[in-house]
Amino acid sequence: MLGAPDGRLDLSKLLAAFQEFFRENAETWLERFAYKEAGPQLLMQAFLQRIINGGGRIEREYGLGRMRTDLLVIWNWPGGVQKAVIELKVLHKSREATIAAGLAQTAEYLDRTGTAEGHLVIFDRDPGRSWEEKIFREEREYAGRTITVWGM
Repeated sequence: MLGAPDGRLDLSKLLAAFQEFFRENAETWLERFAYKEAGPQLLMQAFLQRIINGGGRIEREYGLGRMRTDLLVIWNWPGGVQKAVIELKVLHKSREATIAAGLAQTAEYLDRTGTAEGHLVIFDRDPGRSWEEKIFREEREYAGRTITVWGM
């Protein structure tokens, strides 16, 4: 179950489920996309959409030419509306440099949308790195906010 008992969406469970799905299926699915850089982002959006359609929506902000896709998940639950920001980045520099840039973007987007919950997802497309190196989850503090960083 990807929902909390009170009806909220448990994004940590949802993103952990996607992390497992991505690890097991990425090579098969990503070969289908003509634009290889967008493949991980499109796969995540499709995965989330099938869940979110049951009680909410996903708003997308494309930063064309800047290699990023921001998602705002809006979930209706009995207590109101839950919002969460998901920033998606493809690793191009070092892991720490990509995380640093992504944290700044996520915090800015959280501020702009008035949202407290933020997730930063880093897609590591280096075939020379093992899945053990690519898969991680950690909490980071940035500008007074806690942002969950996911490696895939």
